Amino acid sequence: MSLLRQILLRGLTRPRRVAITDDQRTYSFFQIFAGAFFAARAIRKATDKPHVGILLPTGGAFPIALLGCWLARKTPVPLNYLLSQSELDHVVADSGVDAIVTAGKMVEAISELGVDLAALPTSPTLLKMEEVKFSGLPPLVWPPKLATDDLAVLLYTSGTSGKPKGVMLTEGNLRSNIDDAVAHAGLNDEDIFVGVLPQFHTFGLTVLTLLPLYIGGRVVYTARFNPRKLIKLIKKHQADIMVAVPSMYGALLAVKKTVPEDLASLKTVVSGGEPLPQAVHDGFQEKLGIDILEGYGLTETSPVTNWSRPDHNRLHSVGLALPQVRNVIVDEHNRVLGPDEEGEILITGPNVMKGYYNLPELTAEVIIELDVPGLGPSRCFRTGDIGKLDTEGYLYITGRKKEMMIIGGENVFPREIEEVLNRHPSVHASAVIGMACDSRGEQALAFVELEEGAAFDAGDLRQHCRAGMAGFKVPKEIRVLEKLPRNPTGKIQRRALIACPT
Repeated sequence: MSLLRQILLRGLTRPRRVAITDDQRTYSFFQIFAGAFFAARAIRKATDKPHVGILLPTGGAFPIALLGCWLARKTPVPLNYLLSQSELDHVVADSGVDAIVTAGKMVEAISELGVDLAALPTSPTLLKMEEVKFSGLPPLVWPPKLATDDLAVLLYTSGTSGKPKGVMLTEGNLRSNIDDAVAHAGLNDEDIFVGVLPQFHTFGLTVLTLLPLYIGGRVVYTARFNPRKLIKLIKKHQADIMVAVPSMYGALLAVKKTVPEDLASLKTVVSGGEPLPQAVHDGFQEKLGIDILEGYGLTETSPVTNWSRPDHNRLHSVGLALPQVRNVIVDEHNRVLGPDEEGEILITGPNVMKGYYNLPELTAEVIIELDVPGLGPSRCFRTGDIGKLDTEGYLYITGRKKEMMIIGGENVFPREIEEVLNRHPSVHASAVIGMACDSRGEQALAFVELEEGAAFDAGDLRQHCRAGMAGFKVPKEIRVLEKLPRNPTGKIQRRALIACPT
């Protein structure tokens, strides 16, 4: 049975049961599904294109829009509201979106960040959720049957070229990952999730939006991360499952008046998106009696590949692979390595993406056919992360092959920041590396080489960056060098910058 039909069937067996509580209201399963049918009718009227944008804050309106797209036989394109104008321009143009499901308050909020939806390349129709007519009986029709290989969602993530790239996830990708997560973690319809990750984010979409609906559970959303508010919500609703990024756990730990009783309902607390600092892990154990479990995943893997559980949790490990997923460690020649040998982590399983949208060459670079011991010829995804497997199959992340930063759980490539810096008239060349940050995991540190005769103004350069990229990507610090380090062919060597004095 398809993911959509399974979600609808689960909910229709318990129509009055609370499915979602957000900052505005509470939704029953019937209200979610009825809303989705109304939204589907409005979406069909708004566009003939196959892709539809969703630009909504974290909450109950998002799954209504998502399911509405599927019912209308459209592929949803969740839009990151933290992107700059130029980044959002690219996503809309690349995906071919000419209609965006949004809300009036969201339009106002992003306009304050300097993003103008009216200035997008295709001038898309804005279908505001509060203007959709939710009256009378919903126009019920039997939902379409989605095949395993049908495109279910198009998620845009940071690209090495500086432009976001679309990750094509199929119905089978999402369904297999949800089935695996449910079986692996022993989830059921009595579970209450706390949802604080944005739903345009792959973890927020799969684990905190689709999964609770799929099993008939409940989720409590809050659109903005506020540590004190989140603690109150967990205690009030007795939430028992939390998935977040390390920086959020660090902020929760910093709330001085928090006591173990405030978070006593939590039975599964998972950290992903970036490495969990030892101090945060130990602090939660000592102060709150909670063992944070690490997980691993990527947008391209739908996203979860590994998930530690209380009964198999090892320090610094991200746990065992999900049931249908296999971790493979290879060297630079794609030779499969043995236990405790470090190499690049490859993922194979039904959760691996269909490919990058409109980028066949890039897809061919990251998805390869490999003869995996015990499996035979397998379709594997190159993660770009370095790690090792122990003798029992526990995965350890030890580094990154890519020069990628993880800022507050978001992937950021140096090249995308450098391209913006290089457009400033005073900058001859630039190079960006990551530096440790207690609150966000990493921050961008930029080095610039100036044009002859140009003056260095770090404040002006940072302002220039704010106008050209999402705020979280703007370098925390910009330093000037007379000459950037280069190899004999003239290529800038970012690694040499790590040793540069402050």
